[in-house]
Amino acid sequence: MEYAKRIWFVTRLVFCGTMLATVCITSQAGAIFLTGHDPDFHASLGGNLVGARNINTTAINFIMDSAFNPFVTTAPKFLFVESTIAVPGGHTNGVNGIVASGYAPGSFDLVNASNLNTALNNLGQAGGYSAIVIASDFGGILTQAELDILNARSADIITFLNAGGGLYAMAESNNGAHLTPGGGQFGFLPFIVTSTAFDQSEVGNTVTAFGASLGLTNSDVNGNASHNIFTGTGGMNVVDFDSAGHILSLATRSQITSGGVVNGVPEPATLAMLGLGLAGLGFSRRKHTS
Repeated sequence: MEYAKRIWFVTRLVFCGTMLATVCITSQAGAIFLTGHDPDFHASLGGNLVGARNINTTAINFIMDSAFNPFVTTAPKFLFVESTIAVPGGHTNGVNGIVASGYAPGSFDLVNASNLNTALNNLGQAGGYSAIVIASDFGGILTQAELDILNARSADIITFLNAGGGLYAMAESNNGAHLTPGGGQFGFLPFIVTSTAFDQSEVGNTVTAFGASLGLTNSDVNGNASHNIFTGTGGMNVVDFDSAGHILSLATRSQITSGGVVNGVPEPATLAMLGLGLAGLGFSRRKHTS
């Protein structure tokens, strides 16, 4: 595929002055946002509609930022993956939450298992898709049929991400009507197979500094429900924690392999510390050469 030929992620640290050092990052990596929340459900049905919608818009803006995603210009739509089965009790069509979050039909295409393989062939292609958004399996209606296809196409998805594409996936837990009983939740990113099912009210959740840098607040991640946690990061940045300190959401802009992140953009706090360290080196160099 054409996107496989594109340049991949490069991180550069350079001195941008004689006395102060600045960290300069050039990124051609894909963006990934994974969450144990199900804002596709709660953006249209829930106690905190605004918060759920903010999670959706924050995640989609993150994965479709044209400064990082080179496909947005020629492929401005995203692919929304969800079944079209009759909706079980306790679930809803997750696509309704995407629309409620401000994404009109036409800005994305809804595909299910019957046409998902064909749609995945259009990732990164002109007139195709610059990102993938995957519904939750509770309260959305992602089913095992869609999940199995995504997992089987993991290598293609990773290639797409490493060429600059984006991916946003919501809660996968097999809770509710048990729509993914065969397992493999988040298996399209093999380093995230350690997700654990939960079904908990959103009380006492906290956004990290990285999550805040994306535009999220504590009020966004409380007031509804969440359905899985992550027991490892795979090198990704933590976006928010639950009240017990479990990881609820992860995000990164990076090159990835089946084993995890290769070159990630550091969290803001890490960048600040690195910048201060480089600044110290700059002052030291000036002192010894003056």
